[in-house]
This record gives sequence, structure tokens and C-alpha cells, in this order.
Amino acid sequence: MKYYCIGIKGSGMSTLANLLHDLGHTVSGYDDAREYKFTMEGLEQRGIPIYYDSHDIDKDTIVTYSKAFSADHKEIKRVREQGLTIKNYNEVVGDITRMFDTVGVCGTHGKTTTSLLISHIINSTIGCNYFVGDGSGYANKDNHIFVIESDEYNKHFLAYDPNIAVITNIELDHVECYNGLDDIIATFEIFGNKSNFVIACGDDQNIRKIKFDKKTIYYGFDEKNDVVAKNISLNNEGSSFDVYMNGEFYHHFNLPLYGRHMILNALASIIVCNHYGISSDDIYKYMKTFKGAKRRFKEEVFGNIVTIDDYAHHPTEIKVTIEAARQKYPDKEIVAIFLPNTYSRTEALMDDFIDVLSKADKTYIMDIHCDREKQEDYPNVSSDALIEKIPNSEKISVDSVAKLLKHQNSVLLFMSCTNIYVLLDEYKKLLLNEK
Repeated sequence: MKYYCIGIKGSGMSTLANLLHDLGHTVSGYDDAREYKFTMEGLEQRGIPIYYDSHDIDKDTIVTYSKAFSADHKEIKRVREQGLTIKNYNEVVGDITRMFDTVGVCGTHGKTTTSLLISHIINSTIGCNYFVGDGSGYANKDNHIFVIESDEYNKHFLAYDPNIAVITNIELDHVECYNGLDDIIATFEIFGNKSNFVIACGDDQNIRKIKFDKKTIYYGFDEKNDVVAKNISLNNEGSSFDVYMNGEFYHHFNLPLYGRHMILNALASIIVCNHYGISSDDIYKYMKTFKGAKRRFKEEVFGNIVTIDDYAHHPTEIKVTIEAARQKYPDKEIVAIFLPNTYSRTEALMDDFIDVLSKADKTYIMDIHCDREKQEDYPNVSSDALIEKIPNSEKISVDSVAKLLKHQNSVLLFMSCTNIYVLLDEYKKLLLNEK
């Protein structure tokens, strides 16, 4: 089949294009952005053409487009006028989930790392296809397992049909497209019950509210779970722990990641890999070689200064990122630099943002970024409202990034799900020039 992907340089769309190509389809795409993006690497390796202007498209081509493109975008209007078949992005992804034994990894936090860890171990042993939200993806028609990060935004993951559903946690988020926490919990319940087998964090009280009608294995730190992590050690080398399944010792593991939340991600991964017959020794072996996800605690060292680029954009994610930094660098100052994303999230979780950002030694906050909401609709929501309540905090922008140069023997945490890397890049230029 032929596919045309509009917004092909987006992380999700580029990954989908790569998978469709790997599965034997003819793929091309369109994007507004002419500049080079890291997502182009896989497209270029596969020889997938990218167009920036109007061009001929075969009539039997299926068109899908990124949700970052509005329905009245000129290219979407053009293909619609040509009478081409248009399918939603998540519908095309859903078609792929039905081709394989699919593991759908969902949750408010941790789904990217968990998906990648599962993929890393299975791909290193028996082989699998995978589709992860950090832009990672690969497919081979001979593999029968497909691991996919399943995003709950706008209920997109309900288009998927997993054999195994992994649910890492559930919290209030995406308030612009959900009617509160109960609606979110109900949606995760639908997703879990679409599967044949649920693996869920039993320490999470919102998950425990769900009535799964499929076989369910609960994991966590609490003894009431089916799979439990014990004898935990957190140090500047990473984390180590013992795993018990149904009260019986299973294996000891070393994880080169930081924070207790990463142990929970590892437990989910261990259960999935064990389900597919991978030995505990092999799980142990390949877990130790896991490098983590892109934009998840990505470190660079400049003398006595450490910068960390992290996707954290929810209070819980900010909290565990700060804790992980203190675990690895207990003797350094922890500096939080945060770019809030969406007014609705900032408003709904304002008190939580204030609480967690107060845990850093120093906090800098950028103006709120949002492509799909208007500031005038949220007159009382701003970065200034956060700064007023957070001790030792202040505003920062690309123009004032030089103020970060005063921090020595420090860990600077650049946290956001949007383009905070612009600020990070400018800081590194100033830092290197000063050195």
C-alpha cells in the first residue's frame, strides 16, 4: 500500500512512517519545516521522500496527518479536494497493533522508558517491533511481538488493540480533553479491558479503583502486589533490587537509572519479558545495558557543572527528576529550569507545581508555552503566579540565560515537554565560551 504522512518530521509521525516502510509499504511525506530535525535520520536511512510544496500523489494513496496540523492546513485541504482516503494517525497505528502480538504500554508517567526497556530486552533476545514516543521505532514482518507506547492524550490509545496492556500509573493530566480524573480512570479501564492480559502498578490507588475483567498482575513495592521489589539500594551508580513473584524470590537486578520510579518501570518490563519466556538471567543481563530514553535525564558534564535535559512537564515527573538528580549528585546544588506547557495544565495543577519546584535549591521558570490555548482565556494563570509562591525562584528567558552562569558545582535540570532545548543550547554556548 501507499501512505502519505503530513507532518512527517514530527516524532510520532516520523516513527509511523519508518514502521510502514519497514513493513513493505511505499511511504512519502510532507512537512512545513524545511530545517533539519533529528527525526529525519530514520527517514533518510530508508530513502523516504519529504516534500515541502505541492506535488502529484497517486489516487490509491492513504493519507494520514499529525494532530499538530489543523484540518484547514493547505496540504490537508489539497489532498481532501483530490478525493484521497484520509485516516487519523491513531487509526493507522491501530491497524498495525492488530497485525501483531501487541504490548500496549500506557500511563500518565513512565510509558516511554518502560516501552523502551521492554523493547530493548526483547529485541536483544527473541526480537520485536516497537514504536516509542521519543521517536524510536523499528519493524520486521518476521517478528510477532509489537511493543507500543500508548498515549492517552485525547483518548488516542483506544484505537489500539493490545494483547497485553501495561498501566504504569494514573493521575490528573490533559485536562483540556478529559472531564476530570474519573474520566481519565474510566478511559484507562476501557483500554485495559480491550486486552487479554493486564500488567498494572498496584501501588497506584487510581489503578486499584479499576475493575479489570481480564487476568491481571499487579506490581510495586507494597507486599499486597503479585510482583514486589525488595532490598532496594539507590546510589550514585543507579539502583539495585530483588524481585519476588508470588512470594518467591525471582532474581536480583541492577538498573543503570535513577529514582524509585524507575524500579517500578523495570518491574513492569520484567513481567512482560518473563511472560514471553525470556530467562531471568537474560533480563538481568540486558537490563544492565539499557541506556534510557531520549530526553529522559539526558546528561552532559562541563567541569563541575552537569546539565540534564528531561521531558518532565507534570508535577510528579518534576518531583522524581529532582529526586533522581539528588540521588546521583548528592553534593551538588540542584537548579530547576522549567518551561510550563499549556495554561489548562498549569491552572489545574498549580499547587502541585509550586510544591515540587520548591524542592530545588533554586528555580527558574519561563513563560508558559501553548499552541492550542489562548492566554486571555486563563487570565489568572502565568509563570509569575508560580514564581510568587516558590521560594528562591525567578523568571528566565533566552535573552536572560546568562544568569545561569553564576551556578557552579551544580546540576541544572532543564525540564519541559516542549522546546526548552533552545534555552539549554544558548546556555551551553555561553558556558563553553566562558570556559
